[in-house]
Amino acid sequence: MSYAVGEHFESFIKKQVKSGRYNNASEVVREGLRLVEEREMKLQKLREEIEEAIAGGGAHTAEEALSAVRAGLNKLKN
Repeated sequence: MSYAVGEHFESFIKKQVKSGRYNNASEVVREGLRLVEEREMKLQKLREEIEEAIAGGGAHTAEEALSAVRAGLNKLKN
């Protein structure tokens, strides 16, 4: 299997391998895919939490809602 990643990412991959952090291009790509997968799982969990909160009802002020959104976004950063 092969994929075209474009010049930008091809250069980035080569730099990562040259730095010694990775042994080959496949390791760089696998690490990138692991990070994407992890982010997608976090996003799915956040979506589920939002759906549960909506289903649970209850009134919230705009500030409370904004605070909850910010907290969720901070979870994604970590």
